[in-house]
Amino acid sequence: MGTRQDWYLYVVECADGTLYTGISTDVPRRIAEHNAGRGARYTASRRPVSLQAAWRFKDRLSAMQAEGIFKRQGRQAKERAIASREDFRDGVRQATG
Repeated sequence: MGTRQDWYLYVVECADGTLYTGISTDVPRRIAEHNAGRGARYTASRRPVSLQAAWRFKDRLSAMQAEGIFKRQGRQAKERAIASREDFRDGVRQATG
């Protein structure tokens, strides 16, 4: 039986002020990839990015489902979730610095 791997939903703000949402098992590594231009096509031309929020989930599926819900929200709802420092869905809010 394999060990459980935590997954994270993260939100970055791009240099142009837009928000980008993704999931990863290693948020610091993923942010470094975004800032090196290897993270995603969307963020490659909008560097640098800065981490705004991250939530820990028990598995990949939970993180993916939360990401879909987060992405469907309007900008104001996303900003409220980031500012609230509260959990999102069944994800536990992580310190972001």
